[in-house]
Amino acid sequence: MLYHAYETAHLFALPFRMAAEAMQAAWEFPWAPHSGTKLAATMAAQCELFSRLTRRYDKPVFGIPSVQTVQGEAEVTEEVADERPFCRLLHFRKSTGPLGPKVLVVAPMSGHHATLLRGTVRDLLPDHDVYVTDWIDARDVAMHETWFDLDDYIAYVIRMLRLLGPETHVVAVCQPTVPVIAAVSLMAAADDDAQPRSMVLMGGPIDTRENPTVVNQLAKTRPLAWFEHNVITAVPPPYRGLGRRVYPGFLQLTGFMSMNLDRHVGAHLDLFRHLVKGDGDGAAAHRRFYDEYFAVMDLSAEFYLQTIRTVFQDHALPLGRMRWRDYPVEPAAIAKTAMMTVEGAQDDISAPGQTVAAHGLTTSLPERKRAHHLQPHVGHFGVFNGRRWRTETLPKVRTFIRTHDKG
Repeated sequence: MLYHAYETAHLFALPFRMAAEAMQAAWEFPWAPHSGTKLAATMAAQCELFSRLTRRYDKPVFGIPSVQTVQGEAEVTEEVADERPFCRLLHFRKSTGPLGPKVLVVAPMSGHHATLLRGTVRDLLPDHDVYVTDWIDARDVAMHETWFDLDDYIAYVIRMLRLLGPETHVVAVCQPTVPVIAAVSLMAAADDDAQPRSMVLMGGPIDTRENPTVVNQLAKTRPLAWFEHNVITAVPPPYRGLGRRVYPGFLQLTGFMSMNLDRHVGAHLDLFRHLVKGDGDGAAAHRRFYDEYFAVMDLSAEFYLQTIRTVFQDHALPLGRMRWRDYPVEPAAIAKTAMMTVEGAQDDISAPGQTVAAHGLTTSLPERKRAHHLQPHVGHFGVFNGRRWRTETLPKVRTFIRTHDKG
């Protein structure tokens, strides 16, 4: 009933939000007598804040029309290279310039949409031929279509790597570091011809026993039954996934915000001040960030619960106990795929030590095929986005990929 209550609350707020938006338009009307006054700006700002805090946020678009390459500006077109019930494989095709090494970016399925990696994709595009996993909101997948758990996630990654071929480099951001190293391990054990040339694991929970964070400790202090009874609910009408059991996006967003509540409250107070002062640039920056941050997706219950158990409670991968459909997951089998790990020194979600632990598992990989980068002065999102990613981390990732592009 939790999801039903949430939807009911949204419907209840709808007329008030519409009234607030109408009042905002009236206070901002340029020909009105109150136009340009501090009272008008204050009232309009209050109305906008109420509207933004009670509205729905649809999935954003990547919106990358072009990039600058060594041969000049290239137009970028999004194409669907493959499609499954829970994921579309997007290809960002450039109109001109060298394609560069083929890179599969595996986006996290952890609440936000793949568009959260917009900056990562945009920055990789000038020098690489980029593909991205665009995960589908579980509430939009009909009950009769399929079941989706962590094993299916791994199967999707294997399917995409086989589709793209052995010249592929795979970049996993946060949550998918575990299924990606599992997929590559399984392909290595089977001597699959499509093993990727390299994988870059960024800020992920390979071994959450190392330097545990608040997120890790929460998963350890609650039995799996607690998560199933308290955060899993059924999708209500009118969504296509009616009846599917999910971990809803609005609960995930609540968890995200509670970790840094003071910062989010302060950001909205700053928006109010920007609006009252007429600081359009400051207000626009806030809107861009929170339009993305507030756009969340539901996760299938079976995927969420299996991930909690396998990754955060049982530590199955680092303890050598992880299995995929009765096959053992053995990172020691990886000998061909070069591996780079990237961590943020101030990451409070996947803390330093958790991702670099992958090197201790890949015992058959020669040193010349390994690299690690600890990025100073960045938290979790700074690992894959922002100024330090562009100027400090990306050049190292680019060099690593090019070094191992010929196998």
